[in-house]
Amino acid sequence: MKRRTGHRARHFGDRNFTLIELLVVIAIIAILAGMLLPALAMARETARRISCLSNVKQMCLAASSYTLDYRDSFPPAYSADMKQNWDFIENADGTFVAGTLWLSSDESVQKLQQCPSFTGKSNGAGEAYTGYNYNTSYIGRIPGVPPALTREVKQPTGTALFGDGEYESGANKFMRAPKDDGTYDSPCAFRFSGTQGFRHGKSTNVGFVDGHAEPLTERHVNSSDVAPKTGFLSEDNSLYDLE
Repeated sequence: MKRRTGHRARHFGDRNFTLIELLVVIAIIAILAGMLLPALAMARETARRISCLSNVKQMCLAASSYTLDYRDSFPPAYSADMKQNWDFIENADGTFVAGTLWLSSDESVQKLQQCPSFTGKSNGAGEAYTGYNYNTSYIGRIPGVPPALTREVKQPTGTALFGDGEYESGANKFMRAPKDDGTYDSPCAFRFSGTQGFRHGKSTNVGFVDGHAEPLTERHVNSSDVAPKTGFLSEDNSLYDLE
């Protein structure tokens, strides 16, 4: 008698999945998704951090170009009427163009001023991009006090120029030192709104006077006024001042 193995094979191959088998497949897919999604999220944040670091470096290069055109002087942080700032200039009609830092007002230049990981409020109403700040305590300074000259900076590799700006209410574009005494930037009470945002994991991106940019992980609080995940770059003014 012939064995009906062919019929059995066809029957086995054509049968439908049972409910238990479907549940097992779904469970396996869910486990794989649970393993992959955190890795994808980490990869996306790494890409944002790298993009942000590139933006900060581009701003440092723009500042270097500015000093070549303006007799060794860095750009002023802001004007007395707050209409002309290092990042944005507000026109009479209320529109904004790239600030005094930039030699071009092209929109692609303005986009360099948007940190891809920051989604909070801008420093002023109507500004299109936000997330970075400029060393106002010692480099850009206040109206009436000339900005620093490159030759005044004793440690270009250790003097912060731009970085991830953030404080409790949003993003302040003016970076301030933790012990700002008002010598170049007053009133010094503003220093607690001039902190850095440690929003790339536990790091913040910082660009220095010599043109290099790097992530820093040491967050200095110094006061209960500092918002969560924000802080200063050093306990004293050593990463801000000209010494």
